[in-house]
Amino acid sequence: MSATRNAVRKPVPVKRGTSEFAPFVWEGTDKRGVKMKGEQSAKNANLLRAELRRQGITPTVVKPKPKPLFGQAGSAVTPKDIAFFSRQMATMMKSGVPIVGALEIIAGGHKNPRMRNMIDTIRTDIEGGSSLYEAISRHPVQFDELYRNLVRAGESAGVLETVLDTIATYKENIESLKGKIKKALFYPAMTIAVAIIVSAILLIFVIPQFEEVFQGFGADLPAFTKMIVAASNFMVSYWWIMLFAGAGSIFGFIFFYKRSPPFQHFLDRVILKVPVLGQIIDNSAIARFARTTAVTFRAGVPLVEALESVAGATGNSVYEKAVLRIRDDVAVGYPMNLAMKQTNLFPHMVIQMAAIGEEAGALDTMLQKVAEYYEQEVNNAVDALSSLIEPLIMVILGVLVGGMVIGMYLPIFKLASVV
Repeated sequence: MSATRNAVRKPVPVKRGTSEFAPFVWEGTDKRGVKMKGEQSAKNANLLRAELRRQGITPTVVKPKPKPLFGQAGSAVTPKDIAFFSRQMATMMKSGVPIVGALEIIAGGHKNPRMRNMIDTIRTDIEGGSSLYEAISRHPVQFDELYRNLVRAGESAGVLETVLDTIATYKENIESLKGKIKKALFYPAMTIAVAIIVSAILLIFVIPQFEEVFQGFGADLPAFTKMIVAASNFMVSYWWIMLFAGAGSIFGFIFFYKRSPPFQHFLDRVILKVPVLGQIIDNSAIARFARTTAVTFRAGVPLVEALESVAGATGNSVYEKAVLRIRDDVAVGYPMNLAMKQTNLFPHMVIQMAAIGEEAGALDTMLQKVAEYYEQEVNNAVDALSSLIEPLIMVILGVLVGGMVIGMYLPIFKLASVV
């Protein structure tokens, strides 16, 4: 009696060296009659059948893997995917798994086809003689300059597995920090968006019904009610203008923020001055600067070159320009703490920690402590912002929705007082 299950052992992969290989799906039975199935790449179906038979599997179905109907299946490769990839690579390489074998195992375990295809491409490049740095450099969107520089330093020093472990920890901490910032912004943004949608529904569909009732009163409406009715009439007549204006404003904002460095710098500077939220962004940028500098310096990247990569990792154009200025000052011989002081941006405590680290030859350790401190500050500020935002949101909802409800019932109250 045969049991049906997924393959418990993965067949030895056919060696891939060129783009002639194509993905196939197969089903078969092993020597015990147990049904098995899996995916594998091969030049053609006949060669794959022969390979399966060599491994003791009798193939019953071998066919090309079907392509998705609408382009490449799978979601985009995210920074969290890259962090997880780094952690897996570090763990397997420390366990003695060769880099090609590690990439093969990781690719086989990924459900996201885009991530799997990218890892397969990296593995194929390494099999062709490229280094890991050269292979990931062909994917600059997924592996930024900082990541590539760290990998290059690790390969040069012969400590790639240690560097990958450091990168994984760094990526995990940075993504956790980003998640806290998004958490602080998501709740109020979604609540305000819902309030706007509810208000628009009331203005377009509900208030016109009240207006028909008011017309039968034959009495003059209160000024507040007239204002709401006028807003309702405008929304009913020109809702499409409001829709396109809103969408256009959002699109234009995103477009100019991404394409116009002066606008991005202006907006980033303004955000830093916003109460509470600005402090969160400020602490986040300092934490990312400190952690990224510590990681790159510890990996053996020269400080000037490290600062070049750190600038883009701060997440704020104001801090990015400040770090580039620090890089220029350090390149001509200034101590890093003095260069940081000249920017008038970093707190005194951060500058003093950098000075102590430089004097003691432990700059990476000191900056690591700075990063941990400011990450904790971000945690505390996010919790405080959540407590502050909740009553503020209630006020906004009360003014928008409650104001319209009161405005619609004012004529009824007035009529009751007359009667």
